[in-house]
Amino acid sequence: MCRAGESDIVSLQPTPARLSPDLLHALQGIKGAQQFPKGAILIQQSSAAKGVYVVESGEVRVLLLTGQDQRQLLEVVGPGNMLGLSENMTGETYRITAEAGDETTAIFIPREEFLSFLRTHCDFCMQVVHLLSDDLHRLYDKFRNITAHPGRPRQRAVGEQLN
Repeated sequence: MCRAGESDIVSLQPTPARLSPDLLHALQGIKGAQQFPKGAILIQQSSAAKGVYVVESGEVRVLLLTGQDQRQLLEVVGPGNMLGLSENMTGETYRITAEAGDETTAIFIPREEFLSFLRTHCDFCMQVVHLLSDDLHRLYDKFRNITAHPGRPRQRAVGEQLN
């Protein structure tokens, strides 16, 4: 059971979607790293969430499969990023595909081991809550940008104000 004030590790969160050095080190202690060649699939969209990946080196392309097997690049992530976090917390299927963009080293932590780790490490559990919150806010920002600028922007008259 977590108690308030047990740890202030959440305030150490470096940037959205990136793990703190303490959490990264703790997760490395659970499982060893694996090598993935360029183009290797780490996560397949619509498959059962079986665990999380933590990128140690290289880069991973996060893709969304759209109609007729087309792939849309959502982002490229590097070392210190975790993949499959929200799906593993909820037990739902993966919503994205993750593909090694080049030679990549990543740790795979099976779902039950990851959840067990979080149950016994409340300070790190709070970091995961923070990561999920950051992901949600990034999605809000992306949605705002898409809805604020749908399609091709129109030409504005000189002096016309943006509302």
